[in-house]
Amino acid sequence: MTNPTLEKKDNLILEVKNLKTYYPIKGGFMRKTIGNVKAVDGVSFEIKHGETLGLVGESGCGKSTTGRTILRLLEPTEGQILLDGEDITNLKGKRLRDIRKDFQMVFQDPYASLNPMQMVGDIVAEPIMNYTGKSLKALKNEVIDLLKRVGLPEDAFYKYAHEFSGGQRQRIGIARALALKPKLIIADEPVSALDVSVQSQVLNLLKELQEEFGLTFLFIAHDLSVVKHMSDRIGVMYLGGIVEIAEKDDLYAEPLHPYTQALISAIPEPDPRKKKERIVLQGDVPSPANPPSGCPFHPRCPMAMEECSKVKPQLKEVKPGHKVACHLHK
Repeated sequence: MTNPTLEKKDNLILEVKNLKTYYPIKGGFMRKTIGNVKAVDGVSFEIKHGETLGLVGESGCGKSTTGRTILRLLEPTEGQILLDGEDITNLKGKRLRDIRKDFQMVFQDPYASLNPMQMVGDIVAEPIMNYTGKSLKALKNEVIDLLKRVGLPEDAFYKYAHEFSGGQRQRIGIARALALKPKLIIADEPVSALDVSVQSQVLNLLKELQEEFGLTFLFIAHDLSVVKHMSDRIGVMYLGGIVEIAEKDDLYAEPLHPYTQALISAIPEPDPRKKKERIVLQGDVPSPANPPSGCPFHPRCPMAMEECSKVKPQLKEVKPGHKVACHLHK
């Protein structure tokens, strides 16, 4: 059976244009805004139907804030978010509620993201009940089928989240995300809280579900090996912006940005006989409340030039499908 979503693979499902999410810094007696934490500062990318875009970077680079802003869990400060061609940046009320069924999230912490007072059947059925008005009784078989599809037994329907392991709880979260048959799933560090032995099982499940349901993923993680396993293309974030984006094989074979090169050099080499030169970055990530002038990476970059401290490089295509924001590549 042909999945209609896969037939649209060449079409864009998500367009993010110059997205900014700032948190105001209040100070003084009147609590006036005296500055901003620039958590997301001009992010742009696209995702096609049926593909997975990986978003990777150090903690605090703005990955999760980007995902939550796209879902409109956070209000964007500036920019545009288009889902299937519709601008959802400033949607409010009923229209925002209606379109929310088209994009769902798998959260990082399976312990905090599930209601401990609800049975698993209620957790998975709740989104469907909210949008269709069907009763839990009418939905029972549908929910049980979803639970089975993510690898949980039928009797999980009547149990509570605390009765399950971390990996099983994340499967419940995945079942809930699938309940409304969304067009896009944002997976925010979905395996980072799990044991290493369980991570691969959950990742393989996500890939199987993508094949079966024709899903599109924005996959957020800090582990480059995990991102490579899951993604078709990868965007590298640093201090609120994307510094490089390319097909995964191209990115790993020929990283162009010095930050990407340093990240990839830190991936452990499975073969101890192969020696790998590690690029060790000096200093700490600057504060997003006070980012450096010019290129945000220049204070730590081993190849920084005078221009780098004065002019912020724009993300541009330097070869087909490969974009980088760096003055070394003009």
